[in-house]
Amino acid sequence: MGIASINPATGEVMKTYDPLTDKELATKLDKAAAAFVLHRETSFAYRAERMIKAAEILEDEKDQFGRLMSLEMGKPIQAAIDEAVKSAWACRYYAEHAERFLADEAVETSANRSYIRYQPLGPVLAIMPWNYPFWQVIRFVAPALMAGNVGLLKHASNVPQSALAVEDVFLRAGFAEGVFQTLLVGASKVEGILADPRIAAATLTGSEGAGVQVGISAAKSIKKVVLELGGSDPFIVMKSANFAEAVATAVKARVANNGQSCIAAKRFIVEDSIADRFEKEFVARMEALKVGDPLDRTTELGPLASTSAVEDLHRDVQKSVDAGARLLTGGKPIPGKGSFYPPTVLTDIPRDSPAYSEEFFGPVATIFRVKDAEEAIRIANDTRFGLGASVWTQDESERDHLIQELEAGMVFVNKMVASDPRVPFGGVKQSGFGRELGPFGIREFTNVKTVWIEK
Repeated sequence: MGIASINPATGEVMKTYDPLTDKELATKLDKAAAAFVLHRETSFAYRAERMIKAAEILEDEKDQFGRLMSLEMGKPIQAAIDEAVKSAWACRYYAEHAERFLADEAVETSANRSYIRYQPLGPVLAIMPWNYPFWQVIRFVAPALMAGNVGLLKHASNVPQSALAVEDVFLRAGFAEGVFQTLLVGASKVEGILADPRIAAATLTGSEGAGVQVGISAAKSIKKVVLELGGSDPFIVMKSANFAEAVATAVKARVANNGQSCIAAKRFIVEDSIADRFEKEFVARMEALKVGDPLDRTTELGPLASTSAVEDLHRDVQKSVDAGARLLTGGKPIPGKGSFYPPTVLTDIPRDSPAYSEEFFGPVATIFRVKDAEEAIRIANDTRFGLGASVWTQDESERDHLIQELEAGMVFVNKMVASDPRVPFGGVKQSGFGRELGPFGIREFTNVKTVWIEK
């Protein structure tokens, strides 16, 4: 079958592609290397003009792009349209701010003049996941191209149409051929591509296992890599919180993108005095969600991306229940065509069960009860992950203590965790290293060059 685009709501094979041959792949790498020589010399104004045009295309064609994403990976249609618009926002953001972020920075020393200069590295390989088929790519490519790098995209094999559509956006925006290319290849080709001397660096968003393999491959060639891996984000609700807003947001935070997001809230850690009330309302709201066709604008929860995703999720839910977790709702795949799994809630989670330690990629929530902020911090940090955390409290001292002690790359107070072009995105521990977005994101793939000019 090669590389296939399969509708997860119906199981229909929509389109198939032959993977690139070794000769075709080599040609694309040659194009990237040649394009970099020219692209790095272009001005920020030149790049910005084209990046703004890319934003306009994403906005003008948001409905078509949204439908494509929904069909390829099951995202509810309005969320898919919103993703196209958000991608345009990132393009505009870096078009407007890249020159300032990468301007020479004067440093006071004993030299006549000393400063830091940011210069592009070269062709960067991006290994991207299917869950945000446009946004994940754009948040890499917009800063990379604005910095003067060129990009090569190895997208997830189940979203080839989205991968090619993004490439087409940048060609139509006026970027030269070879500045951004999609590589339709399988995962087995990644190590060889990364080892190629024409590749300067890499970025990966994906699983821990994929991150380890890419990290090892990059280390063998002494190449820079940014890894954004899994998350088991805590959503902490203290008794001082605005309860109605917290519980309503909790449901959205768990089922966003059909529950398939690294920064989706997964562990709900609730203070004892409000835990019964939270559990009852949370379960009721989860059960009320409309599950169905992602192209129906009233659908709140679409399918998982594949049948294997359903099988993996259900296996871990069942293992957790067998280990002693209590099932409050859901817990069984929805029969019929498509890769659907119901909103599911578990509590009384044993520490040795998958629900305690693994990232559940789907609409499965776990609830933990705690006596105070100290216990909330202990449970929140009792994971190998450290991506994001959402904290709900109106107590300032409690808020500041939680912000300080939570082991996470991002802490959002009285708001669900989200990505935003203006602030850095990334985690600690097994959630990876390096940062995307904000000023830090554009500097990741630059040579931070020290310049010292003596009298």
